[in-house]
Amino acid sequence: MAKLTKIMGLGAGLVLAGTVAFAQDAPTADTVVATVDGKDITIGQMIVVRDGLPQEYLQLDPQTLFNGILDQLIQQTALAKMGESRMTKRDRIALDVQRNAYLAGSMLEYTAQRATSDDAVQSEYKTRFETADPVTEYHAAHIIVATEEEAADLTKQIQDGADFTELAKEHSTDGAADNGGDLGWFGLDMMVQPFADAVAGMEPGDVVGPVQTEYGWHVVKLIETRVADAPAIEDVRAEIEADLQKTAVEDRIKSSVDDADVERMSDGIDPSVLTDQTLLAK
Repeated sequence: MAKLTKIMGLGAGLVLAGTVAFAQDAPTADTVVATVDGKDITIGQMIVVRDGLPQEYLQLDPQTLFNGILDQLIQQTALAKMGESRMTKRDRIALDVQRNAYLAGSMLEYTAQRATSDDAVQSEYKTRFETADPVTEYHAAHIIVATEEEAADLTKQIQDGADFTELAKEHSTDGAADNGGDLGWFGLDMMVQPFADAVAGMEPGDVVGPVQTEYGWHVVKLIETRVADAPAIEDVRAEIEADLQKTAVEDRIKSSVDDADVERMSDGIDPSVLTDQTLLAK
């Protein structure tokens, strides 16, 4: 189990040989599995350590993993007792920072989990898709070239009867050229401006150009439009849950700071002070 010890940051060669004695009663988080100079090591501590291990270690057989985690905690507890006798200012500050970071992360994880109840997801789905205004999708093609003059000339040729598809195959400089410039179906939010504005103002069969975007000069043909069907909730559940969690976490961070009595006293402090390691030795 030396690799497990190394992963946990203690260095190789510290694994203790020992046996595990199993309690007869059903274990709880408070069940003591070992003591080090009278300090208890519990099943709960072992579960927390296991939860933080890389996936590769979870592939070990249960007995090997159990013994390795217990050895790890025995080593840590013994070393921690020695470490307490030489605690430095840096150590005390680091422990305080780590405690705050853990508690903050735990609070945000709790917040994110509560934000994605099935009722919340269902409600957001209805707002987005069932009660929202219908969304129009567009089927269009384009020819994209480097100059305004070339786009204008191609537009005129098409208006005079030239075949759009053939001109796209011959002149367009993007990957859609092989398909005659066909872009397939899309929503306006998928397209850059002013391309999207141009399409929104067209009727099926219209050809418009030149239209400039960051990619070049376009000649645009609108083929047809349709009202998009609402997606099944399972197809968008992951997206909705991610959005709900993001909003909940952002709100939680803002409200926690707004509700706290925060007083900044950093004015006049030189930012370079953060590089002064001697302050932690005082």
